[in-house]
Amino acid sequence: MVGFVETVSSMIGPSFPRSTRQLVAVFALVACGGCALFRGGRQPEAPSREMVLDPVVITGDLALEKLNDEELFASGESAFAAQDYPAAARYFDRLVDFHPGSRHLRPATYNAGLAHEKCGEWEDALARFSQLADAKKGKGDALDSAFRVAEVLYHLGRYGEAIQILDQLAARTDLSPADRLQAQVQRGVCEVEGGEPEAAEKTFRAALADYQAIEDKSLVDDYYPAQAQFFLGEIYRLRYQPVALDPDKGVDELAKELEYKAELLLSAQGHYLRAIRIGNGYWATAAGERIGSLYENLYEQLIASPAPKELSAEEIEVYRQELRKRVRILIAKAINIYERTLETAERIGAANPFVQRTRESLRKMKELLIADAQKDDDAKNTN
Repeated sequence: MVGFVETVSSMIGPSFPRSTRQLVAVFALVACGGCALFRGGRQPEAPSREMVLDPVVITGDLALEKLNDEELFASGESAFAAQDYPAAARYFDRLVDFHPGSRHLRPATYNAGLAHEKCGEWEDALARFSQLADAKKGKGDALDSAFRVAEVLYHLGRYGEAIQILDQLAARTDLSPADRLQAQVQRGVCEVEGGEPEAAEKTFRAALADYQAIEDKSLVDDYYPAQAQFFLGEIYRLRYQPVALDPDKGVDELAKELEYKAELLLSAQGHYLRAIRIGNGYWATAAGERIGSLYENLYEQLIASPAPKELSAEEIEVYRQELRKRVRILIAKAINIYERTLETAERIGAANPFVQRTRESLRKMKELLIADAQKDDDAKNTN
């Protein structure tokens, strides 16, 4: 780091302003249409006649009317195993609504919630899970349903309600460390999505401190500590994004902005790397994709940013030369991270949206590197 700064400063020379040397050197930091309740108008004068019909029971799903609870439950399980979630929801819902005395009532209720969840039918899923959930004292399916209620509320954007349930779960002393960790981390995610990053950061750090205090880490699913580190990275990425590089503010201010932006990038990267080291496949690939995208984003901002107006023509030339060197390093860093992320994804068999985005970004960065090398060749041939 120091060597690069000294090299840049010496290359610019003492005749250049100190602020110009500082700006270039800072690059080193990132190697009912109508109511139907009332009817208007006059009533007919002819007397009405009462028609007596046999009582009819509305079943809601005539195709399943003849199935008993055992048949409904077995059919629901088979449909769920075949990933036919709409059919599974029909069978389980029918059992729950029309066989309240069945020995399969509780598992059918829970499975109905899962099937609706798979279909993205969040309100229906919430209704089923809420029939079983007990966040304060529940065990077994009552406890599992409480977590599922919080999950569904998250998908519905009702973050405050989800946090209330997760707080009740995290406060329980009878839960395992793994369950309490899950409740803490999920609370932090809701706080991030609800626009409370400062509160979320405290929540994640407290959760990770509790995780570190667990002697036998094998008792805890690595998904949640990795998720906590990933979302800490997200918090710093969200702080990084709005920092603008505005040359019109002058060299000194531009240098400060670039330095601050670089510090936020490195902080985000640190948490993403910790998520990778925990070893959970999903969050490892997600974190790798995010690190690469940070370098890609900074590259795009530096390329798009014009030179400060106060620089002379000679100073601008030096500025551009050093800028090209730095952005090429950023491209190389992004490619390296993307390639390692894809290697990890292939090794563990991960297939999630982050993997596809990583593959597309890698292709884009390689094209940029080739184009940059072609510019060098064209410049040499011209000279």
